[in-house]
Amino acid sequence: MTAGGIAPAPAWGVKFEAKITPIVILSCIMAATGGLMFGYDVGVSGGVTSMPAFLEKFFPEVYGKTQDPNLNSNYCKYDNQNLQLFTSSLYLAGLIATFFASWTTRRLGRKPTMLIAGFFFIVGVVLNAAAQDLAMLIIGRILLGCGVGFANQAVPLFLSEIAPTRIRGGLNILFQLNVTVGILFANLVNYGTAKIKGGWGWRLSLGLAGIPAALLTGGALLVLETPNSLIERGNLDEGKSVLRKIRGTDNIEPEFLELVEASRMAKEVKHPFRNLLKKRNWPQLFITIALQIFQQFTGINAIMFYAPVLFDTVGFGNDAALYSAVIIGAVNVLSTCVSIYSVDKVGRRMLLLEAGVQMFFSQVVIAIILGIKVTDDSNDLHRGFGILVVVMVCTFVSAFAWSWGPLGWLIPSETFPLETRSAGQSVTVCVNLIFTFVMAQAFLSMLCTLKFGIFLFFSGWVFIMSIFVIFLLPETKNIPIEEMTDRVWKKHWFWKRFMDDDEEMPAT
Repeated sequence: MTAGGIAPAPAWGVKFEAKITPIVILSCIMAATGGLMFGYDVGVSGGVTSMPAFLEKFFPEVYGKTQDPNLNSNYCKYDNQNLQLFTSSLYLAGLIATFFASWTTRRLGRKPTMLIAGFFFIVGVVLNAAAQDLAMLIIGRILLGCGVGFANQAVPLFLSEIAPTRIRGGLNILFQLNVTVGILFANLVNYGTAKIKGGWGWRLSLGLAGIPAALLTGGALLVLETPNSLIERGNLDEGKSVLRKIRGTDNIEPEFLELVEASRMAKEVKHPFRNLLKKRNWPQLFITIALQIFQQFTGINAIMFYAPVLFDTVGFGNDAALYSAVIIGAVNVLSTCVSIYSVDKVGRRMLLLEAGVQMFFSQVVIAIILGIKVTDDSNDLHRGFGILVVVMVCTFVSAFAWSWGPLGWLIPSETFPLETRSAGQSVTVCVNLIFTFVMAQAFLSMLCTLKFGIFLFFSGWVFIMSIFVIFLLPETKNIPIEEMTDRVWKKHWFWKRFMDDDEEMPAT
């Protein structure tokens, strides 16, 4: 019995026949709208927390600090635990929801899990837009967090399983592309609503999240379930029929048999989370956890959450801050398109290593500029230096958007064998949300304490993660998803020692 629950040896290396069919492209686009909702929420929270009317209603203490001419502290005026809780509560809720989402993804399928996510998103949006007090606002955020947990569990799996091997990376990155489009959409909305007289612009910003929520729900109703999920749940005929539809050919028998064998082995595992701790799954588990931690410690969410606040802090003013955030959002979208084009050509490792150099350089430059030109009680950031800060932030964001952003989700979704794939994706989402929560809750306090040194802190982590990629991250481009164990992990100079063929597949 092969390690990791993969199909029999004779099938290894077979290139399955598959056309790039319209039904696959449409299904992936619809499913990836889960990323649109996630991205919109990341972008909108930073924008509304820089709107005076929003702060005055829900966070009067912060509003008072921003209006106090005697408060000489650029870096600390937004430091407030309740304000940070508004942002981070979503990720804490998503963390808890992902454990339930793992069960629904495996037992009910990828499609129903996306529908559940859409339901949570819609209810959360209604509560946020209609919020009358902080409690109502936080409850809405918690429900949005549940949606994030379910969507981030199901969508990357759906995309990896339905896509043909040769374009799996590009189609999977549609999820991250939608995240970046959502952030840009939120920044544009915030830029417009900040100008609305009467102080209700923040309600419109939060309420327009209903658009991506409706798109995800509608998309989930229309897409096909993945053949992997159908076969895993015993629907062999339907799985074969769907496989024939999405591959656009009748010659699907080799791939179908491989999926059936992977499913047979998966069914022998009654406790997938316990099975994750088996020695042969350590490499995938370690890589998954490391990628999620490193993704957050690039500092990207800190910048994207609080870009308007950050630019306001260094002296850009409120309008200019939102305008700069829109520019960053556009760079984010365009750079993710670069990743879609290149990930299946140059590979995962090359993108991560190039981006490491670019992110390290840009963060060090930002730290130097802010360290010299922005003291705690001075806004002496001349126009030229201000533009340079925006350029360097864009340089950083572009590198992240074609590397750690999409690949942090892509690589874990394509490396786990079928019997632990749902549990593995839960770990991916769980670890990501834990560290997103930590970063969202801590960033403004870190900014207050470390000041410009916060960028040196993140650049140090970028250096560490680049070393990690060089030595420990294998290349996974163009490898069929059910063949990763034999063709990747068993051949890696370090991880092959954990791939023990004699270790029996557990029956419980």
